[in-house]
Amino acid sequence: MGELPLDINIQEPRWDQSTFLGRARHFFTVTDPRNLLLSGAQLEASRNIVQNYRAGVVTPGLTEDQLWRAKYVYDSAFHPDTGEKVVLIGRMSAQVPMNMTITGCMLTFYRKTPTVVFWQWVNQSFNAVVNYSNRSGDTPITVGQLGTAYVSATTGAVATALGLKSLTKHLPPLVGRFVPFAAVAAANCINIPLMRQRELQVGIPVTDEAGQRLGHSVTAAKQGIFQVVISRICMAIPAMAIPPVIMDTLEKKDFLKRRPWLGAPLQVGLVGFW
Repeated sequence: MGELPLDINIQEPRWDQSTFLGRARHFFTVTDPRNLLLSGAQLEASRNIVQNYRAGVVTPGLTEDQLWRAKYVYDSAFHPDTGEKVVLIGRMSAQVPMNMTITGCMLTFYRKTPTVVFWQWVNQSFNAVVNYSNRSGDTPITVGQLGTAYVSATTGAVATALGLKSLTKHLPPLVGRFVPFAAVAAANCINIPLMRQRELQVGIPVTDEAGQRLGHSVTAAKQGIFQVVISRICMAIPAMAIPPVIMDTLEKKDFLKRRPWLGAPLQVGLVGFW
């Protein structure tokens, strides 16, 4: 078997991003929770393979499949701009287990004020870690900006949740189940722009088709952040709108009335499914 050629473009996803299947395969690989179980040595080995290949050095015996596997492992754990290892819960591979657990708990414990405050705080703390971990490496965020964004988003989420909770007291119980979603949507509108305000001030790097940097663009930063806010809200709809309807029906059944402790794990499972 000959040496692996150096013309494989690992700067781009492996699969054709102009097709739905190609995009799905790419993002399923990027968010694969199994990458969280990899050891530090395995992560470093993948980083060495990728960095060596980019430098024109092919690891002996390396196959194309192994190269792509190393590339996706590398991308799952290291910041694309700075090369720093991302904290565990800030990685894309942590999104599914972390979000399904936190969202499931927000949807389960929405009736009492202390639990509403606690889970909204947990959610915004997690979001702050993710946003900071995946920030643009060219526009670092200061501790002050991080603190402002975190406090503002947490305050906004809690205020929205408690305000709507009070307003829905006299409405059908099902309506109250959607309060966590409204709080999450409001917090996203606050958290993301504040967390990435530096990008709004100086712009983000813009490159040509060959990857050559052309400069920085504030307009591109605004468009990107707006799209992130909208996508975060839209992505939350299936997991935060469908399970409440299902649980509202199931909790009226004798099965769950006799086993109320099953509510939380069932809710988390439904969130993970959707």
